[in-house]
Amino acid sequence: MAALSTFDLAGKRVFLRCDLNVPMKDGLIKDDGRIKASLPTIQLLLEKGASLVIAAHLGRPKGEANPELSLAPVAKRLAELLDRKVKFIGATDLVSESVTQAAQTLQPGEILLLENIRFSAAETSKDRSVRDAFAADLAKLADFYVGDGFGAVHRQHASVFDLPKLLPHAPGNLVVAEVEVLKKLTQNPARPYGVVLGGAKVSDKLGVIENLLGKIDLLAIGGGMVFTFLKAQGKEIGTSLVEEQMLDVVKGLIATAEKNGVKLLLPTDIVVAPTFSATATPTVVSVDAIPADQMGLDIGPNSAAAFAAEIIKCKTVFWNGPMGVFEFPNFAAGTKVIAQALTQVSGISVVGGGDSAAAVRALGFADSQFGYISTGGGAALEYLEGKELPGLSALELN
Repeated sequence: MAALSTFDLAGKRVFLRCDLNVPMKDGLIKDDGRIKASLPTIQLLLEKGASLVIAAHLGRPKGEANPELSLAPVAKRLAELLDRKVKFIGATDLVSESVTQAAQTLQPGEILLLENIRFSAAETSKDRSVRDAFAADLAKLADFYVGDGFGAVHRQHASVFDLPKLLPHAPGNLVVAEVEVLKKLTQNPARPYGVVLGGAKVSDKLGVIENLLGKIDLLAIGGGMVFTFLKAQGKEIGTSLVEEQMLDVVKGLIATAEKNGVKLLLPTDIVVAPTFSATATPTVVSVDAIPADQMGLDIGPNSAAAFAAEIIKCKTVFWNGPMGVFEFPNFAAGTKVIAQALTQVSGISVVGGGDSAAAVRALGFADSQFGYISTGGGAALEYLEGKELPGLSALELN
């Protein structure tokens, strides 16, 4: 696929699919990392003399307009970061006359941000013909398509998969950078190669664990998912999160890791509390002494130190999922120690999007301290599973 920089886009209207799916609370953006990550492609297109029709999603509105998931705050923040006007139409029907007119009257250098594209049920429809019709309408808004929403490339959605087939197209700078980094994790990675996984559920990470167990040297497990591992080993886990239906699968993963010579790191101590609350009193206990009436909310200090010591030895590290409930200061220490260790890796350290990216920023780390911070947690995981991603196929990047 030809690089975006090689196209003459002067005077052209470009449909730019971004990932502006930022965490919000009470109408305020908590982390603008994904907006900032989109800026290089936006600025390149503006320098080329194009006008931009930007489409993005926020959350999962399931095809219905939801004021809490409006992109209006994103439009405001984007305008601040670019230091130029960003037109925003709150129209939830993206193929309405008002949207079409606004797009078709754009002048070079002007930007129109559309309302949350997932307010349109056709965007996420499983019916190909419905998506095709929506994509055909969207294609009328522009002359050229740029796919730069990496966080959505694992979705077979109209604006990600179907639309690029209808217009001349190219991948944006962000998508190209993401794929280059993921190739470093999958094609002859520098060793030792470590993967650190956290988050709530083993089931969410099962595919990537199974695919990587034959390719990595170290696997460290934290977060809520660790309690399914601990229970699979016959330990008492109190009222901690557990996926009972995954216990046999996890036993198999533990056996496969041993068979393949993968060093599997599980916590030896846990920070527990009686309730899931920011004000709950934390207590550090051994994994062999978790009280029946307490729940684990973070890996313990000894475990965090042991994980960090092994991570620092690695030349390639991929991390996805916090080690505990990092939003609560009492249960953020494990995640912070792991983040610090990644900043000390001599090779490449990749923070795998989503909660992990939000966590490192919330804990005071700068993006520049890491080898790379991905914008797409789910997309990155599916790439590492070895799956073909629809949005990359549409851009001829698979």
